[in-house]
Amino acid sequence: MQQLQNVSLSKQCLPYCRRKMEKIKICIQKLPGNEDIPLPQYMTAQAAGMDVFAAVTHEEIILPGQRKKIATGIAVALPEGYEAQIRPRSGLALKNGITLLNSPGTIDADYRGEIGLIVMNHGEEPFVVKRGMRLAQMVVQRVCQADWVVAPELNHTARGEGGFGHT
Repeated sequence: MQQLQNVSLSKQCLPYCRRKMEKIKICIQKLPGNEDIPLPQYMTAQAAGMDVFAAVTHEEIILPGQRKKIATGIAVALPEGYEAQIRPRSGLALKNGITLLNSPGTIDADYRGEIGLIVMNHGEEPFVVKRGMRLAQMVVQRVCQADWVVAPELNHTARGEGGFGHT
């Protein structure tokens, strides 16, 4: 019975699952000396994040509790109304305790410099960053800018002022 129920749910979901992912053209530049570094790339057909590669000139050792800025060898020109978010890779976090500080990092549409990664070692062993290693993920998102409207009071919600740990 459970199997039949799953089949009927799958058929109901098909119209939603067949939507095509939006594509956008983005200009990217490989900075001099980084011609061997791959461009950010999706590792599966439906991945939201592209893997970003380390462009270190020599192996960098990040000791436990230490952080280092790691070069990527790329710069991008995002269209107005978009940002790129730089996020940690879950496998590196689980296996090695490696994460990115200031996560997610934001690459604004008007930034034209090299993308850098602030890599932190929360693990127990030194972590070696090698040239060309997949070190982060980049997710491109639409964004909007807010125009603040000062109001004498805000509309009420069920949550109200409930903050940390409220739910």
